[in-house]
Amino acid sequence: MKQFKKGILEIIVLKLLYEREMYGYELISTLNAKSQFFKIKEGTLYPILYRLEDEKLMETRWEQSKERGVPKKYYSITEKGRIEFQNAKQIWTDFSNDVEKILNE
Repeated sequence: MKQFKKGILEIIVLKLLYEREMYGYELISTLNAKSQFFKIKEGTLYPILYRLEDEKLMETRWEQSKERGVPKKYYSITEKGRIEFQNAKQIWTDFSNDVEKILNE
């Protein structure tokens, strides 16, 4: 079940980055605000981000914060990531429809 959740989190992170560029804490806050099931912490998110970056599905950049002077690492989806997200979304839709059909028979 943990592997399943991890795979779904990758799709969700790509979806959030599909909408706009974000920094790590912003990703965690946004995901936790949108979901009752997924309540993640840094220790869960950052390995996913590293994996997505290694696979060239997202990229990073640093920006100096205006308020506190502390730089933030921003994450954005690549074109390859956009394609991968669209494919994963279709697979998820087909998968969830099949599971729903079986469970409701």
